Amino acid sequence: MRPIEGMSVLVTGGGSGLGEGMARHFAARGAKVTISGRRADKIEAVAGSIGGACATVTGDVTRQADREAMVARAVDHGGKLDLLVNNAGNMLRQAVTEYTERELLDVFNSNVVGGMMLTRAAHDALAAASGCVIFIGSVHNRRAFPGASPYAATKGALEALTRVLAAELGGAGIRVGCVVPGGVLTEINQRAGLFDDEAARERLEGMASMHALGRIGTAEEIAEAIEYLARAEWTTGAVLEVDGGLGLGVTFA
Repeated sequence: MRPIEGMSVLVTGGGSGLGEGMARHFAARGAKVTISGRRADKIEAVAGSIGGACATVTGDVTRQADREAMVARAVDHGGKLDLLVNNAGNMLRQAVTEYTERELLDVFNSNVVGGMMLTRAAHDALAAASGCVIFIGSVHNRRAFPGASPYAATKGALEALTRVLAAELGGAGIRVGCVVPGGVLTEINQRAGLFDDEAARERLEGMASMHALGRIGTAEEIAEAIEYLARAEWTTGAVLEVDGGLGLGVTFA
């Protein structure tokens, strides 16, 4: 398997949650990590606590100039680009009778189009390094949660995209994968204005019994799955469920 040490890694949405966990995981194992995000204070705080192995670039994946800056910063920091993790995304949780077309377009731009276009921007650098692209799916495509159709639709699109891009980019030596997390504490619901930090934690911990393994997961456990896909040189098009059994549909009292 390909070693992590010396890898150049770009993680979008790296200022908290899963993205922060990925940055810490890869940097601790010798990679040069670049994290992006819209909130400069958040990504700079993460990078400051990691040290020189982690660089930052402030930007929004829905903006072309920002996407180009992300790729350029990662190549400059790491000398190449081995891994792109399309982690940035937003939540839209509304009933079908409530959401607007504008809201749908916004969440698809953030969760799907932004990652597609960043992958395009990174294509040449990834091809030069025989690199890997990872998308982040969701257990919302394994269990149906009423009111979450906009978010679930974007994550379903990413799973389809993973397989098509794996077939399309294999000739360029680029591998593509998708990780589907279960319940892991992030800030996505707070950013969407659905919960405050305390309520989000209580809600998520209350879902422990819906996981076959009886607990919620950690950002580190998701990073471990991403590490596997990044290192496994004969694996592409894979959708890897790392969900503690949440998608199995069991609930323990």
